[in-house]
Amino acid sequence: MMPKQTTDVDRLVGLRITALRKARGMSQTALGTAVGVTFQQVQKYEKGQNRVGAGRLREIARLLEVPVSAFFEESDAAGRPQEDVFGFLSAHGAIEVLRAYAAIQDDQLRRDILAIVRTASRLGQGTPPVDGTA
Repeated sequence: MMPKQTTDVDRLVGLRITALRKARGMSQTALGTAVGVTFQQVQKYEKGQNRVGAGRLREIARLLEVPVSAFFEESDAAGRPQEDVFGFLSAHGAIEVLRAYAAIQDDQLRRDILAIVRTASRLGQGTPPVDGTA
């Protein structure tokens, strides 16, 4: 009998656990303690090296205040996979940027910051800004 191998689904679940845990400001140690495993085990879950059992995944979902379905790929009404927000959130600093952006109360300031970030993104990709300015 072959040993159980992790799959792309295990890696997807791990990425989403990471993103949701970080969005809650929770450490791997705190999550591990809450579900009864070590932080090293949480690391293995998040890297997709170990599978997360159904009961433990349900407990993680409860702690992170999300439905269990949040850990799995979803499709739109036409059956096409939705853009994976969790992939974006796994980028270094993404959650911190999102928290800071959400804390801004002024709508115009938010629009201005979004314009700056879009321009920086285009410049980083070698694409000239849309309005012709640098």
